[in-house]
Amino acid sequence: MNVTRALDLLPHQLQNSPQPDCLAVKVGNSWKKYSTQDVQDYANKISLGLLQMGVGKNDKVAIISFNRPEWVLVDYGVQQIGAISVPMYPTITVEDYRYIFSDAGVKVIFVANSELYNKVTAATAGIDSVQEIYTFDELPGAKHWSEVVTLGEDKDIRQLEPLKAVVAPDDVLTIIYTSGTTGNPKGVMLTHRNLISNVQGAMPYVPVDHRHRALSFLPLSHVFERMLLYLYFHVGVSIYYAESIEKVADNLKEVQPHVFATVPRLLEKVYDKIVAKGMELTGVKRKLFFWALELGLKYDTQANQGWWYDKQLELANKLIFSKWREALGGNVRAIVSGGAALQPRLARVFWAANIRVMEGYGLTETSPVIAVNRWEPENNMIGTVGPAIDGVEIKIAEEDGEILSRGAHIMKGYYNRPELTAEVIDKDGWFHTGDIGEIVDGKYLKITDRKKEMLKTSGGKYIAPQPIENKLKESVVIEQAMVVGEGHKYASALIVPSFLGLQDWCQFKGITYTSDEDMIKKPEILEKFQREIEKANEDLAQYETIKKFRLLPRVWTIESGELTAKLSIKRKVITANFKDEIESMYE
Repeated sequence: MNVTRALDLLPHQLQNSPQPDCLAVKVGNSWKKYSTQDVQDYANKISLGLLQMGVGKNDKVAIISFNRPEWVLVDYGVQQIGAISVPMYPTITVEDYRYIFSDAGVKVIFVANSELYNKVTAATAGIDSVQEIYTFDELPGAKHWSEVVTLGEDKDIRQLEPLKAVVAPDDVLTIIYTSGTTGNPKGVMLTHRNLISNVQGAMPYVPVDHRHRALSFLPLSHVFERMLLYLYFHVGVSIYYAESIEKVADNLKEVQPHVFATVPRLLEKVYDKIVAKGMELTGVKRKLFFWALELGLKYDTQANQGWWYDKQLELANKLIFSKWREALGGNVRAIVSGGAALQPRLARVFWAANIRVMEGYGLTETSPVIAVNRWEPENNMIGTVGPAIDGVEIKIAEEDGEILSRGAHIMKGYYNRPELTAEVIDKDGWFHTGDIGEIVDGKYLKITDRKKEMLKTSGGKYIAPQPIENKLKESVVIEQAMVVGEGHKYASALIVPSFLGLQDWCQFKGITYTSDEDMIKKPEILEKFQREIEKANEDLAQYETIKKFRLLPRVWTIESGELTAKLSIKRKVITANFKDEIESMYE
């Protein structure tokens, strides 16, 4: 069967590799499984139910929920009648919901739980387009999603065929609103062709098939996990949904997945936990642990380091790294990392431990993957985001080094914003990513910075903040960092400590830990952070080095408005919130 639209994926899996556990979710102490046939049956009933409610082609249906099978069932139900899904993060503000519902003209909304139901009820007040709100959890006084299923239960399934037949590959499948670091969210219109071209372009490089399982925990409202959902359906991978981010470690052991996607922050946390455990060891065990870690940090996919290194690594894998693989369930063939830059040391140590991390790059507007490092070491260069996937063109702009991309993966445009679309897609069809990069060895794409985030010092020097921030976050006592210095003589940094890492360090040094606020003022703590800054400065050009810093007593969050939904820092908001701290570094 030829797959040209997302709605072809279900019949394709049914025909080629039907799964007894196409989707699975933890209910109580056991996993509830939906077969491929179950998913198709539910999707049909939802399609028929939505038709009964007057939802038709090009109508907008919002889905606001953490990952669970119902998300997917509704998504397919919406597609089959040519309607358009508008997925949203469960973590955004009531104001953002209100803006998106109005901008998209949303007709029906599905939400997960009571907290989201209350937020959405408040956000929809006075918006005429919204007709119904359904919940996935059963709540008193709220309509349950099963009512839509019941509406479609006894209807003739044959009425779906002509509706499915007129859905064209270039029809809009979904509108994904990107939170952006400034201004109102923008609705990215992605067509069936956009996402399916990306699935087919990435498929040869994700080493899984119908015999394998995936654990899913990155939000389905994000295009990265959404594209992978469709890729898993295409190749017949069973998808298990993690109970929550906090339960990922437990779920990895239970599900024993062969693949999962993550953002670097989660890999950093896994690594920090492993190192903290290593710190607790004593004697020979401790020596062995750090010997293995040192070996791992020297690993290079592109270099033959000789038989002696290989022999030692083999031993380190038996004694130490085997336990790392067990912690991830023991079966992981590949981890796909995206959404932000992965620290090279993390890639090195995981590869050394025989856990292959494939770092990729893309944007919502590019459906999303532009490039990805391959599973085979010879096509994986640590410190880059890999070669372009099939069907994707990459070009580096001569004048400023901006990364441009062209192909079937480029969005249709921003919803209701033709002027913004024209700003990012030029007359030759090249999409301007806003990222600066270079091509290494004629093959590997390397991101060097965000075009709009470059700082210019009063001396006229340009500083790329992201690589410096990533360098600072390599420290086990630094959770978040933001480099400042626009228009000033030198660069400085706002630092949010990793308070758990700091507690461990204090315990190791015999320093009594009182409160976070107290600790960041103590001279011995400030000295510790000064040493961490100096360590990061060693690899920087003189004009890039961090001259001053301020420790902050709380973590930046989505709720405080300082992070976007995909955990990027909102520089303008943080600059405004910590204006005094920044000014104090330049007095």
